Amino acid sequence: MTDASPSYDRIHRYISAGWDRLLRSMNDCATFEDAKTRGKPVAYLPAELPFPSDWRRLQQRCGIRVERLPARITALGQADLARIPGPGLLYLPNPYVVPGGQFNEMYGWDSYFIILGLLRDNRRDVARGMVDNFLFEIEHYGGVLNANRTYYLTRSQPPFLTSMILAVHEADQAAGQSDSAWLRKAYGFAARDYEQWVRPPHLAGDTGLSRFFDLGAGPVPEIKTDPSHYYREAVNYFLVHGGANGDELVAVDQDHPSRPVIGPLFDVFVCDPGTGWQPGGDCEVEDKVALTADFYKGDRSMRESGFDVTFRFGPFGAHTHHYAAVDLNCLLYKTEIDLQRISLLLGNEADVEKWRERAAERKKRINQRLWNKDRGLYFDYDFLKHEQSGYEFATTFYPLWAGLASEEQARALAQRLGDFEHPGGLVISRNDSGAQWDYPYGWAPVELLACEGLRRYGYQADAGRVAYHFLTMVLQNFERDKTIREKYNVVTRSSEVKIEEGYTQNVVGFGWTNGVFLELERELPPDLLAKLKAD
Repeated sequence: MTDASPSYDRIHRYISAGWDRLLRSMNDCATFEDAKTRGKPVAYLPAELPFPSDWRRLQQRCGIRVERLPARITALGQADLARIPGPGLLYLPNPYVVPGGQFNEMYGWDSYFIILGLLRDNRRDVARGMVDNFLFEIEHYGGVLNANRTYYLTRSQPPFLTSMILAVHEADQAAGQSDSAWLRKAYGFAARDYEQWVRPPHLAGDTGLSRFFDLGAGPVPEIKTDPSHYYREAVNYFLVHGGANGDELVAVDQDHPSRPVIGPLFDVFVCDPGTGWQPGGDCEVEDKVALTADFYKGDRSMRESGFDVTFRFGPFGAHTHHYAAVDLNCLLYKTEIDLQRISLLLGNEADVEKWRERAAERKKRINQRLWNKDRGLYFDYDFLKHEQSGYEFATTFYPLWAGLASEEQARALAQRLGDFEHPGGLVISRNDSGAQWDYPYGWAPVELLACEGLRRYGYQADAGRVAYHFLTMVLQNFERDKTIREKYNVVTRSSEVKIEEGYTQNVVGFGWTNGVFLELERELPPDLLAKLKAD
């Protein structure tokens, strides 16, 4: 890359080499490693697939155990996890890029941003193979999974599948290799996956909108440290901020529990009778508490949202499943628009009208329930309390990316941009909860969607400025760390983070930041691109 600074050249070489460093396949022993669980690695095949002949040698070479799933799966949540003998990797037919660090599997929404980067770096074969893996998941595991591990068989992730399909299709077209048969196959599976979001239990009450909802129950097993440590943090928080016998905690008489207990019990310490509930210490154990089944449902559903951990849906995401979320419903609107477009490309006139009507109805409901004209922002809607959340979160810019906002709404959102904008880009929320998906952190995927949304409505200068600040922050930290990170403190422009609640690591790698870097720089105006290259 001529006329570019050494730093700029180095980060591009890092990203280009990173695709191979983060590439996994079923022939690579590193694919089966899982830092989030213990024991000998296990690989699982769908119940209906024949056993690959070369996997006999793979078992010996990689020291893994190969099992079949106990029954065919046609829907998320259908698998009986109790019949699966230990957590393991789910088979996928094609190589795929993982995010990095502890995330050593193919993730649902991460992959959209990774695929954009692969396409920018002329790795169309890997990008298309990853989309085919998602079609395989729908066919054999019941839907697009959070990621291809057995403990994710109960939930999906934010629905970007049609965006991935069209990105690959357009790249194929540009290469003169458009494949209508492949597009028709992808359309059928995408329409099938979409249906899970528009029927119970993913419906948000009577709003006509959708919610995140994990079909499992109880604590999740996939927390890298002992999961009870994470849930102890949540217990401590709820004890300090309200005590037991609330929506999230229940005091437990082990001999006569007042509610069913589906997770571990936690000790509560009291130092003297006047102090009340205490989160811990050297004092006597006064009682035991447990997190409620509803808390665990919210915790799991927060993980389906991809925003784990945030206080956006209540502390520790405890009420995620009570909300019609802005981002989810914008993504479903985008899915409906995409399926309309693909139907048109395939000459399926009846489906064109069906998807047009569904998108129009969702757009109307989003603007009725989620738009707040007085505050100039979109908010999640609590359908149990029949009120907007009021929690200012950067997903408020998703309607711009999806194209469902009016010009007046776009203008109002652009006027509120300054409330989120900091020296390193957009902060994910304005609430400093101590969690990673809150203030003061910024994340590559939301930066990209917000910038593309602003640009779509003509706010070119705003989009360019935000993108440039994020890109230069990533570049400057890369020079110090020699790696690209999962998230950044956009207030201090640093990859140094101090997470207090939930996950504390800032994982290196990092798939979606790599992809977003390439995509954002491609969209920079010439003067800012030249300045970025010279920095």
